[in-house]
Amino acid sequence: MKLHTFLPLTLLAASVAVNAAQQPKTLSLNDIMHFETLQQPVISDNGRVIAVEAMPDRGDSRALVNIAATQKQYVIDGGSALQLNSQGSFAIAKIEPSLLSAETLKKSELHSGLVLLNTSTGEQQQFEKVKHAEFSPNGEFVAIWFEAEESEEADKEADKDDKAKVDEKDTGSKIKLIHLADNNAHEFEHVTQFAFDTVGKNFVVASNDINNQRHTIKKVNLINNTLNQLHQSQTQQFGELSVSDDGLWLAFTSGDAAVKRDEREYQLSIIDLKNSQVKPTPTTDEWTLNQYSKIFFSEDSLRLFVGRVPQVDKVVSLPEIKQQADLFDTEVVTGLRNLKVWHGDDPKIKPHEVKQYSKELQRTYLAVLHVNANRIVQLADKDVPNVQYGEQKRYLLATSDVPYQKMITWAGFYQDVYLVDLNTGRKQQLLTQHPTNEMPTLSPNARFVAYYQQGQLFLYDIAGVRRHTISKDISVSFANEDHDYPGNAPSYGFGPWLADGSGIIAYDKYDAWQFSSASFDGFMLTAGEGRKTSTQMRIEGLYEDKNVPATIAQQQTVLVHGYNEKTKADSLYSAVVGVPGLTTLMETDAKVKVLAKSKNADTIVYSKERYDLYPDLYTADIAAPQDGVKQTALDKQRDDFNWASAELVQWRDADGRLTDGVLIKPTNYQEGKQYPVMVYFYRFMSDRLHSFPHMAINHRPNFAWYADNGYAIFLPDIRFEVGYPGASAVKGLTSGVQKLIDMGIADPDAVGIQGHSWGGYQTAFAVTQTNIFKAAVTGAPVSNMTSAYSGIRHGSGLARQFQYETGQSRIGESLFNSPQKYIENSPVFYAERIQTPMMIMFGDKDDAVPWEQGVELYLAMRRTGKDVVFLQYEDEPHHLKKYPNKLDYTIRMKQYFDHYLKGAKAPEWLEKGEAYKEYQ
Repeated sequence: MKLHTFLPLTLLAASVAVNAAQQPKTLSLNDIMHFETLQQPVISDNGRVIAVEAMPDRGDSRALVNIAATQKQYVIDGGSALQLNSQGSFAIAKIEPSLLSAETLKKSELHSGLVLLNTSTGEQQQFEKVKHAEFSPNGEFVAIWFEAEESEEADKEADKDDKAKVDEKDTGSKIKLIHLADNNAHEFEHVTQFAFDTVGKNFVVASNDINNQRHTIKKVNLINNTLNQLHQSQTQQFGELSVSDDGLWLAFTSGDAAVKRDEREYQLSIIDLKNSQVKPTPTTDEWTLNQYSKIFFSEDSLRLFVGRVPQVDKVVSLPEIKQQADLFDTEVVTGLRNLKVWHGDDPKIKPHEVKQYSKELQRTYLAVLHVNANRIVQLADKDVPNVQYGEQKRYLLATSDVPYQKMITWAGFYQDVYLVDLNTGRKQQLLTQHPTNEMPTLSPNARFVAYYQQGQLFLYDIAGVRRHTISKDISVSFANEDHDYPGNAPSYGFGPWLADGSGIIAYDKYDAWQFSSASFDGFMLTAGEGRKTSTQMRIEGLYEDKNVPATIAQQQTVLVHGYNEKTKADSLYSAVVGVPGLTTLMETDAKVKVLAKSKNADTIVYSKERYDLYPDLYTADIAAPQDGVKQTALDKQRDDFNWASAELVQWRDADGRLTDGVLIKPTNYQEGKQYPVMVYFYRFMSDRLHSFPHMAINHRPNFAWYADNGYAIFLPDIRFEVGYPGASAVKGLTSGVQKLIDMGIADPDAVGIQGHSWGGYQTAFAVTQTNIFKAAVTGAPVSNMTSAYSGIRHGSGLARQFQYETGQSRIGESLFNSPQKYIENSPVFYAERIQTPMMIMFGDKDDAVPWEQGVELYLAMRRTGKDVVFLQYEDEPHHLKKYPNKLDYTIRMKQYFDHYLKGAKAPEWLEKGEAYKEYQ
């Protein structure tokens, strides 16, 4: 691990000029492995410092910490998971074990470390065996939590005394609280939980010294840096902690330390931090707390939210055969059975129930304690289990999918929506069988609920018990205009509420609208500029708290992001809330992403990219993004290579619809020369026109690598017709390929196609209907919809039926009502028509598509004498995870296309196959 200080980025220009004079290299897989990609950046609250992880496809990351004003940059080798204190004066970076260590050492020998960097001086402190760290909200302290020390002697003693080992979550480990200004520190042992308040007054720790039966809660006053003990017990194990934002209250849970953690019942207590007095809280016979019960205060410190359960279940253990009689005891013997009973009336099918078991085991039901009144109200229950937390003082929204769990199997996801009263717990049903992906939104003052239903926008007046159709007199559609799935079209969503609840932002395809909760009418905040220019306008650049969505205020200037549907380019605008109209701030021929905004300043971080422009980071004032200052220089990674370019292609598909696609030309493209073409697709792809290629080795062809090896890459849009997904794909693909042939770019005898998952299905189906493709690689395809229909998505445990009736497969009817459509859209039934060589790839632990679908297609093509090869990657899910397998597939895919599209000699595995081997 090294820490470097780099000079301002402008001084790199000389080295760039030298590189430009060098002969370009051919991009290799090794180059791709080392190519770094920037992860999500973080910015200090004052906007002065940004930090970001630069992560290669394979290898060890670097942490980049930039002083925005001076562009001074610190680099921490091996750094990731960056945090900045609010002032930006310090940064912490997690140091993961190196890749070499991970590949060569035992898991027990691998430990994470931490670097604490002073961004003013460049000084660093290094810490070993760190499991977690965080800054205090005021940025003056850092808490570093270390891994528990291994105690072999304690384990031996426990074994000798025939005692059960203590749960590691009960034992705790050391934590160090460092005052950043002077490096003075408090240290605490056996810590199982800690918490800061948000105003920077208090830091509290729960310490559970089990061996000495000493359980304590201690507090550090962060103002005068003094320590005192708040509470102690010999018998009670302390669990969760939460400090109110005003620093006046501490809540904690505790339970009998002698009881196993899984069976321990916890109690809730509050300490008044003004006098360190413990305040008892009410209990009920119906509800209690367990190890999963979380607690947290509202921002105004008046309410404490807590997760409760009806009871703490006993741990179920299997019977044991201990004596001769047990061998013939039917209860003991059948108690060792391995059985799952599938009942036709089960709410969830058994695999889904199994996958959800751990989640349900940890489920708690939200309640609220009104602190001043010391009164607790249960909000959620088994019938309405989900309460959406917010800072509203009277109502919250709650949902229940309980009535619809059985129909998830074939109909998709629905829920009932309720208003729950924080004072009484009373629930008022607002919406019935509402799509789960259309969650309503509650105004900040809890007076109105905004929601979408069947093409219209509604505001529900809670006090007036009346709903208002706020979009009824508007001719523009608020339903998704590009919806091509069975069922009703979804909305484009809501934007932020006005902070006083007087209005809300909503979107049609192109424009942002502002609706009033007083008059129930609205106007185009973006003044129709979106639809006029085919630009999708969305409010951007809002700081969001982790719990509460951001709000806006009347007359506030907000940042608006625009995506032009015709040029595929992004622009940034400003708008004034309450005033129709836009001011153009920055127009580009690139993709622009606003990635972060400082909490207490108007500084934003954004990236700008094209296929031939790396998405480096820029900082700017939110009012002047056009004056952004470049903070990273990873585009220099392209300097050693020729780099292709991307352009938009338009054509009419077989139904006469104007269709878009992206053409990436080969490096050193020559006008008039025909090239082999790689077609890659899924649904809409043209929005990738200005996207920098994903520099990774995975289940997709790497565009930059193929382009540098003489291929053109084509990314066509596909538009689907319900009931005929296969035929729709063929129409889009063949018309698009023909456009490239007519342009003189595509060699008609060298067009290949590759797709994965839904793209894999379309690939497999397309070659049963057309011979325009000369080679096909299909990853994880559904080949037989009749058998896949009643299969299981092993990752989630869900049935696959809903996917065909209402989802991506777009059949729109059940197999029993329309069997012919399932047959017509299944490649396996047309295997005898295939003239295109095909390579099929599956992981045999695919968690989305049953890998037997690949076997069916392989066997059908084998039986009909077709050119087919099947790659089965063992113990791999839907997307390959193990790097050796990803690299192997990448190499074989390229060899496959090179052979069939470029005439290269077939590798031996393709010509003769590979015999099965077992390795020691």
